[in-house]
Amino acid sequence: MNSRLQGKIAIITGAGSGIGRACALALAREGAKVALVGRRKSLLEEVAHEIGDSTLVLAADVSRKDEIARVVEHTVARFGDLNVLLNNAGVLHIGTAEQITEEQWDETFNINVRGLWLLSRAVLPPMRKAGGGSIINMASVLGINGARNRASYAPSKGAAVLLTKCMAIDHGHENIRVNAICPSFVETDLTAAVISKAPDPNLVRSERISVHPIGRLGQPEDITGLAVYLASDESSWVTGSVFPVDGGYLAV
Repeated sequence: MNSRLQGKIAIITGAGSGIGRACALALAREGAKVALVGRRKSLLEEVAHEIGDSTLVLAADVSRKDEIARVVEHTVARFGDLNVLLNNAGVLHIGTAEQITEEQWDETFNINVRGLWLLSRAVLPPMRKAGGGSIINMASVLGINGARNRASYAPSKGAAVLLTKCMAIDHGHENIRVNAICPSFVETDLTAAVISKAPDPNLVRSERISVHPIGRLGQPEDITGLAVYLASDESSWVTGSVFPVDGGYLAV
C-alpha cells in the first residue's frame, strides 16, 4: 500500500461499478479509508470485500436529503473525520429536448445536480472541522460541449461544472477545494447500456472510438490517477478547475 492518501477519509458515490468502483479501489490503495455509497448494496459489498477493513458500505439514494445526512453522519461516526468527497453517482437518458420525458429530466437533475449539491454542502461542516478538504465532481466533456441526443444529460453536467466553480470561490478561504473531472466516453455499465440499445451496436462503438484521437474508448482506470491527485495534498493549490480526461475528444 502506498501512502499518498494516508489518514484521508473519503466518501465515494456510485461506488459499486464503473468509475466509482475504480476510484474507490485506487484511493484505498493509496491509504484512504472509504465510505462506499450507492443504491445497489450487493455491488458495494463486493467492492468492500476487495478493499478490506478500511471501508464502510452505505446503501443510499443521493437525491434524498435524509439519506445524505445519514451517509455523512455514519462516515464521521465510523472514521472520525472526513476529508474527501467524490461525487460520482449519475444517470444518463438519451434523447432530444422533445424526446426526453419529464420523468427522465427530473431523475437526471435530481441525481446529477441536486444530489451532488446536497452532498457537497452536507460535507462542509466536517471538512471545516478537519481544517479543509477536497470535493471532486465527476462531470463530463458534455458539460463543456454539447452533443446530439443529450438534452438532459449535458445540461446536468454543465450545471455540475458551474457549481464546481462557484463552490471553489465560496469555500477556498476555508481550505476546501472543489474540482471537476470531465471524462469522455468511458466503458462502464452505464455506457454499455447506451450502446446495446442502438440498432447497430458495433457501428455505434466504432463511431465513438473514431472521435477520440487516441484511438480507443476510456477505461475506468484512466480516471483514477487524477482522482487520487485531487484527493491528495499534492493538489493543495488546485481549486475551481475542470479537467477533461477524454482521449483527445475535445481537441477534434
